[in-house]
Amino acid sequence: MLNYLILMLFPAALAYAAVMDIFTMTISNRISLALIAGFPLAAIAAGLPMATVLMHVAAFAIVLALGFTLFSFKLLGGGDAKILATASLWVGLEMVLPFVAIVTVWGGFLALAFLSFRKIPLGAFPLPEWAARLHKQGNGIPYGLAICAGGMFIYPKTALFKALMT
Repeated sequence: MLNYLILMLFPAALAYAAVMDIFTMTISNRISLALIAGFPLAAIAAGLPMATVLMHVAAFAIVLALGFTLFSFKLLGGGDAKILATASLWVGLEMVLPFVAIVTVWGGFLALAFLSFRKIPLGAFPLPEWAARLHKQGNGIPYGLAICAGGMFIYPKTALFKALMT
């Protein structure tokens, strides 16, 4: 039973991050911290060897460095960089490249969708504040959605997921 609760932490946190990103255009540090704090529990419950745990930490460090590089060039939000790195901690080094590739593809689709949405004149349609903000030209794109999609797709393929399922 405990394994299933631990197993659900990752997708629940990513889903919450995506929803928060849509409504507020921010991803709370608490979500990343919860995933970081939950990873040792997941690793212990899954019986991961220390070498594998260290490879997960390496994935986190590499993606964090990449994310903050993109953030410094204003290509990615700070919350997005942190949740992407934290998700990489759970995904592990063996699946980090497919994960980042999937996030990138979903991010491209998301960007096209928002660019199209922002071209639609909404004159007579009243929108809630959060939707109006998403519609406004020049505003960012809630990339947490792409990170969530990538995480949901790749997570069942990870060694951590498979070990927690047994």
